[in-house]
Amino acid sequence: MKKFIISIIVSAAFAGCSSNLDINQDPDSLNPENAPLSAQLPAGITGIIGSEGASMAIIGGMWSQYWTQSNAANQYNSIDNYSIGTADYNYIWNGMYDALGDIRNVKRKALAEENWNYYLVATVLEVQASQVLTDFYGSIPYKEASNASILQPKFNTGEEVYTYMIDDLNDALARPLASSKGFPPSNDDFIFRGDMTKWIKFANTLKLKVYMRQTNSSRAAIANAGITAMLAAGTVFLNEDAGLILDKEGKPIFTDAVNQSNPLYEFNIRKMSVATNLRMSTTLASFFDTNGDTRKAKYYLAGNSLNQGDYESAVGAGTIAVVNQSYATPALLMTKEESLFLQAEAKERYQGGVGAKALYDAAVNANFTRYGLSGATFVAGSYAYPTAGTLDQKIEAIITQKWIASFPGNGFEAFFEKNRTGYPKTSAVYQTDTAHYVPGQIVYSKTGTTAGLFPKRLVYPLSERNANPNVPSLVPITTPVWWAKN
Repeated sequence: MKKFIISIIVSAAFAGCSSNLDINQDPDSLNPENAPLSAQLPAGITGIIGSEGASMAIIGGMWSQYWTQSNAANQYNSIDNYSIGTADYNYIWNGMYDALGDIRNVKRKALAEENWNYYLVATVLEVQASQVLTDFYGSIPYKEASNASILQPKFNTGEEVYTYMIDDLNDALARPLASSKGFPPSNDDFIFRGDMTKWIKFANTLKLKVYMRQTNSSRAAIANAGITAMLAAGTVFLNEDAGLILDKEGKPIFTDAVNQSNPLYEFNIRKMSVATNLRMSTTLASFFDTNGDTRKAKYYLAGNSLNQGDYESAVGAGTIAVVNQSYATPALLMTKEESLFLQAEAKERYQGGVGAKALYDAAVNANFTRYGLSGATFVAGSYAYPTAGTLDQKIEAIITQKWIASFPGNGFEAFFEKNRTGYPKTSAVYQTDTAHYVPGQIVYSKTGTTAGLFPKRLVYPLSERNANPNVPSLVPITTPVWWAKN
């Protein structure tokens, strides 16, 4: 048997997979029409998670200000100072679309075979990856993407992609799983091992997210109607993590070996051969300090914080805390906490807040539990849900805690939510102004190159611009995507 390590992860995203991720042949070398569904699905899953969990996680964590570039290195300067250009991180786009190619092959083949189980799994993965891509880039290829007969696919607008994602989820959820033909997913499904009840919950939660992201946009009415209908129907959502966690034997899926570790660890530490690139940002650290939050010692090693973007600081690097990373950390497409926070916000916005506090408390507690800690004193104290507060105060509490809970690998979701809601708030001063800086507020990078404007997106990569004349005109990374609040 050939050991298959996804090429995206090794040569592009540098992320890793467990030694248990064995299939007979690399699906990229097979005829997609003849390859079994069970051979193509693993490539799609690990390709998406490898891309999102490595370089996307670096960017998301930097722009959500969990970490900042070390003043003893320069690996991520262009991220920290907002100067990412078309020549940077092309493998994010390429890796994601390579993985989506495998996923869409599975979807097309499953549709032809009426294998509705694989069809649902593939659709959920297609939507999850597309949601991250469109939220980072705006317009993306969707309808014509990953089609061997269309080498230069058209780009759909962000609004169109959002419509298609909801339509596709509804279509997959409506298929009769009980009469699905062929073999069901099993150990080739690295996420839920073929448990279709969990895939239905994941699909529902993605629908909720896609609707929720539109709440402050010109399509708020669509979001309102969609979420209201889901809540009225008693839709069931995820109550657990979705991602690479355990192998088929129930053991941790990642190991301490080359190309077999957590993607962020593999990318940032093993591949870069520097364990200290990412340092504790004053932004999150100051919030932890103000609230006496015990998660700080789990997120970071011992030391002081570094102000965001202050990588030219003369302060001794040995005194600045390093981000705590482990090869064994699960790589997640969606966390239990994200699902609970989404539900809490939906209850608050559309059902008068009934049940919102319980969901919020459960989400905060779940994140503390993830690190072996108790959140009981915090949800009863400094993080108590503002039941008597305004809607904005409640949304701020939810999004602030979601920001914290998206550490380390899902920081891009915190970045998107900041753009959607405005939370955490933006500071009017830099962090050296200790008399006026409010702990936890997002600051403009000290070395920022965009005249005080924050990044709101990624720019299209040179690889796509050179290959596809349909790529839209470039806009600055400071231009918000269509659904953003500011």
